[in-house]
Amino acid sequence: MRDLALVIFDCDGVLVDSEPISNRVFCSMLNELGLSVTLEYMHAHFVGLSMPQCMERVTSMLGAPPPANFVANLESRTESALREGVVPIPGVPEMLDRLTVPFCVASSGSHSKIRATLGASGLLDRFANKIYSVADVNHPKPAPDIFLHAAREIGADPACCVVVEDTPTGVRAGAAARMRVLGFCANTPAHRLTHAGAHSVFDDMRLLPQLLLNRRQ
Repeated sequence: MRDLALVIFDCDGVLVDSEPISNRVFCSMLNELGLSVTLEYMHAHFVGLSMPQCMERVTSMLGAPPPANFVANLESRTESALREGVVPIPGVPEMLDRLTVPFCVASSGSHSKIRATLGASGLLDRFANKIYSVADVNHPKPAPDIFLHAAREIGADPACCVVVEDTPTGVRAGAAARMRVLGFCANTPAHRLTHAGAHSVFDDMRLLPQLLLNRRQ
């Protein structure tokens, strides 16, 4: 990785500690529909998926599509909860201060959700004009589209990009893009990320600059 050109971050669970908040809202709304799911179930079966993918699973669980206003209400309630309580993943601000290569964010969330979480956590200015959403591409993760789109927009060779992901779905997307994938395992079992194709795993964001430097030497 001597020619490292770009670091591509997932957003939820990598830059911002949003997963517990989003999962609580989603879990509550599924229980309101009569589905007895737990936060543990949400993390295992929904984290890392795009909204259409989530709704496909909900439809399968219900045996019918959810109410027409379900997604709009979910997004509204989630963004309100995130604005009130989301914070950066520990070590992220310090890590970004030390990065010496270009970086961006590429997420399965909508542009509005990405901006809401980055804004509420104080990180939005660091990613000005460097935010890419699943809404920008044809296929969500685990397809490589979002990562290839980010690299193309920045002008980086995919072979010279590193992806930082915390879910097996995201890791598979990075591997499919033929990028080097670092699995952030602070809240996800390391073996799940390794099994999905992560080249290495780490659990402290403050370690990332040195990990990247080591790969360039």
